[in-house]
Amino acid sequence: MTIRNRPALGAVMFFFIVFGLGLYFTFAAVQGDYGLFRRAEILGEAEELKAQLGALERDVARMENLTQRLSDDYLDLDLLDQQARDVLGMVRSDEIVIR
Repeated sequence: MTIRNRPALGAVMFFFIVFGLGLYFTFAAVQGDYGLFRRAEILGEAEELKAQLGALERDVARMENLTQRLSDDYLDLDLLDQQARDVLGMVRSDEIVIR
C-alpha cells in the first residue's frame, strides 16, 4: 500500500487556473474599460461637463435677453444706442472722443 504525500497534478493545475482567472477578473474590475478607476474618471468628466453646461445656459439666456430687447416688439433704445456706437462707431455731436 502506497501513500501519496503530494497532491495530484490535475488539482494543482486547477488551482493555478482558478487563481489566474481570479487575478485577471480582479484586475479587469479595477482597471478595465468598465472598472472602478474608469468610473471615477467618468464621474469627474460628468461634473466638469455639467459646469460647462451651466455656463453655456447662462450665456444663451443673456443672448436671448439681448435679442429680445432688440426685437420689433420690444425695443430698448439704450441698448440700440450702445450697439450702434460699438458697431458703427457713431458719436453724438455733444460728445468728445479721446483716443
